Amino acid sequence: MNQEMMEALEALAEARGISKEALFGALAEALEAAYKKQPDAEEFAWVNVDTETGEMRVFAQKLDDDGLPYGPEMDVTPDDFGRIAAQTVRQVMTQRIREVERERKYEEYAGREGEIVTGIIQQSDQRYTLLDLGPVEALLPQSEQVNYERPDNGERVKAYIVEVRRTPKGPQIVVSRTHPGLIKRLFELEVPEIADGVVEIKACAREPGQRTKIAVWSNDPNVDPVGACVGARGARVRMVVNELRGEKIDIVPFSEDRYDFVMKALQPAKVKEVRIDEEAGVAEVIVPDFQLSLAIGKEGQNARLATRLSGLRIDIRSETEIAEQEAYERTYGTDAYAEGAWIVDPETGEQMWQPSDGSPAWTLEQWEAAQAEADAVAVEEAVVEELAADVAEAVDEVTDVIAEVEVDEEEAELEELAVEEVEAELEAAADAAVAGSDDGAAAEDGPEPAGA
Repeated sequence: MNQEMMEALEALAEARGISKEALFGALAEALEAAYKKQPDAEEFAWVNVDTETGEMRVFAQKLDDDGLPYGPEMDVTPDDFGRIAAQTVRQVMTQRIREVERERKYEEYAGREGEIVTGIIQQSDQRYTLLDLGPVEALLPQSEQVNYERPDNGERVKAYIVEVRRTPKGPQIVVSRTHPGLIKRLFELEVPEIADGVVEIKACAREPGQRTKIAVWSNDPNVDPVGACVGARGARVRMVVNELRGEKIDIVPFSEDRYDFVMKALQPAKVKEVRIDEEAGVAEVIVPDFQLSLAIGKEGQNARLATRLSGLRIDIRSETEIAEQEAYERTYGTDAYAEGAWIVDPETGEQMWQPSDGSPAWTLEQWEAAQAEADAVAVEEAVVEELAADVAEAVDEVTDVIAEVEVDEEEAELEELAVEEVEAELEAAADAAVAGSDDGAAAEDGPEPAGA
């Protein structure tokens, strides 16, 4: 190889950002392929290229019956190998250089999933948007774009690397504008305490383009994690919000106490009480009546984000609702349908009743119908009980009357017997008196004495 070709190859390697060794390696492979196309070429041969002098030599070995090389290395460089090299370089080098560049670009981005990159919008259609990252292009699929967010061509945006694929046409880098990891990386850029590890983002829940909640924790008791993320007059969080096109961000302090963390996750609503069922993974939250709509949020958004942030299914109920339920249970007891929890439908944002037996959730209308039916049954049972009590009372009264009548009859009989006894005694006394008067009269009428 003459000196002009050496200088041209070195300049090409420098311009394309390819190492000199990789370029000459590709040249050696191309020359080897060209040599094997020559008549009487050795079956097992290779090309050595001196990267200093540019000298190219072809070496070969014999193959045994098993196809294994043996014997000494032979220099089988053709006499016209310089002409072959000149023809081959033009035909093969461009393709090989492209392959080397593609591999270099893939190695540059391989393993960078989870990082944030800045690109320029090139073109957009209904399927994806292309971002120019400089040496390569990134693919921003429609599914990874924020709804109604349509940056103009030439605009610079930040994106989160989701995947790096190896393809025949080079590396394909898939990025996202909706991934929660984008929030974490943006805060790392704006908050030095997060980049240094002093402040950690423990949890993140996001509805792209609308609202995000993050829970932060400080490893230094002297550093306020929320204040560090907000910055002076909100400067730090404002930079993140601007990059996300006005998406609202709630920053709450993380807590190891799950009861306290659920309360903080529902900010800005004020929570009065939290009851957690660890087995079911449900947190029943009681809020004042005037805080109910704020705790649930527009279309249930605040409750959904708090659920994702805390990892618990959150049932938000007002004080009045809890008081009515407790009063109902004290009056009528608990029914099977009443054992469960209120949940928020993620699609409609409406509250639904989830029975504890795992059956499908009920709408508010179905729950009210079941409650009305239970009330009717309870009223019917109460009426039956009252009628039964009235009948029992009436029977008792009749029994008492009968008993009184029987007593009166017995007393009348006793009185009659007593009268009869008195009359008998009177008759006996009268008879005795009559008998006594007859004996007296007989004595008065008796014979006179003899001396009269």
